[in-house]
Amino acid sequence: MRAPFQVLVIPYKKVNGIPQYCIFERSDANYWQFIAGGGEDEERSLDAAKREGFEEAKIDKKLFYYQLTSTFSVPAECISKIHRVYWSADTFVLPEYCFAVDIADQPIELSEEHLEYRWVTYGKAKEMLHWESNKVALFELHERINSNLF
Repeated sequence: MRAPFQVLVIPYKKVNGIPQYCIFERSDANYWQFIAGGGEDEERSLDAAKREGFEEAKIDKKLFYYQLTSTFSVPAECISKIHRVYWSADTFVLPEYCFAVDIADQPIELSEEHLEYRWVTYGKAKEMLHWESNKVALFELHERINSNLF
């Protein structure tokens, strides 16, 4: 059963000291985003982030997921009606919790949700990402990395 919250996961790594971010092209839409999905049952946001990371890119669940300060509101109408039937009638927006995970040299394996992925710099990711929430979370992560706050 779909829980009334969303997660956003930003895989990153450093290449020659420069942060690189993994972005994904949706298979059901013509845009790029980070890993995203909804919570299930009684899942906590961290558990949902780890599950989504594994389902969409085979990211090891044992890696450390850092929760960003960035939190957004997502209109419930963006979610399939199939999942919305489990929520109360007054669920109009969902919180979206953002996480970052340093995957170092771990390979990405795509699920059917995405056509391809790309490792890109901050500037290129900011240019290619579709959702403003993805861009803001990216900004926070990039600033934290450059400030040595992780």
